[in-house]
Amino acid sequence: MADGRVARLLRSAEGVAYWGAVAPVLARMPAALGYRIACWRGDWLYRSHAAKRANTERHLRLFLGELSRSAARHAARDWFRFASCEAVDVMRLRHRARPLRRLVEIEGREHLEAARAGGKGVILCCAHFGSYNSALSVLHTSGVPVTTIGRWQYKYTAGMSRFERRFWDWVLARRVRRHRQRPMIEPWPGRIEVAALAASALRDNEVVTISIDAPPLDADKARAVDVRFLGTHARLVPGVVTLARLTGAPVLMCSVYRSADYRHQVLEISAPVPMAGDTAAAFGRCVAEVSSAIRRSPASWVYWPSPVDFDNLGMTPPNRYTTPVRRLIPVGV
Repeated sequence: MADGRVARLLRSAEGVAYWGAVAPVLARMPAALGYRIACWRGDWLYRSHAAKRANTERHLRLFLGELSRSAARHAARDWFRFASCEAVDVMRLRHRARPLRRLVEIEGREHLEAARAGGKGVILCCAHFGSYNSALSVLHTSGVPVTTIGRWQYKYTAGMSRFERRFWDWVLARRVRRHRQRPMIEPWPGRIEVAALAASALRDNEVVTISIDAPPLDADKARAVDVRFLGTHARLVPGVVTLARLTGAPVLMCSVYRSADYRHQVLEISAPVPMAGDTAAAFGRCVAEVSSAIRRSPASWVYWPSPVDFDNLGMTPPNRYTTPVRRLIPVGV
């Protein structure tokens, strides 16, 4: 028990040191060198975090049955590399994100501009996939007003100290908040004004982003619907469909892919997703796009190491043979 507590404290200390001191230095180095060093850190984490590595590889093979054992190992290693690289992305969000803008290409911007021409705003639907917070910051600084619906993971992760919460707010959230049109719209349980705040942004023809793959909180489970996801069924909240039908705003999908050199990225934006049919059918189209993105770049999805998240998504029964682990970084919902 004591050894486990010491190990957790050491991992937390390493994460604080990396995000607070090392990543800011890497972000000021030439990109090729900074991201290469971040990958070395990811390789070290892959080797040293045995439980997280095992959970990641197990879930990759369970839900992406086409992956061989060696392909799952490769994807798991990249998961750790991507997590380390994401810290460097965030630290490059300085000077109106210009250092990161040089590395991020936006594809499908014409779909976004055509949708905004309707004057009802745009709902940009994404997942906890790739360095999406930083990529959306790049989109905002390129002239598209972006507002996000979501929660910061560190605000409700059990067991985090007050210092940890303040640290993640300072090192991560404040950098992202600078590159949003409005304060984050946080859908805490009982907060009924979320739809009104989002509708106000859409009336001003802004882009409102929402991630649809988050495990529902207990208070939201009654609103969740059963959808086909990664070859099985999951329980997800179809808020994006509800908001689209309330406001008439079109829904576009977006995904962020990291290149083989680990520093260049592509933010892909789709054409509008049809919202016809019942809520489950419309939402299922969005979820299918997320599944497709995950299959295309498995290492980019944040939830692979966490049995607890898969349980909360309703994708697996409570898993007694895996070890609950905390994510390497807190993510926005």
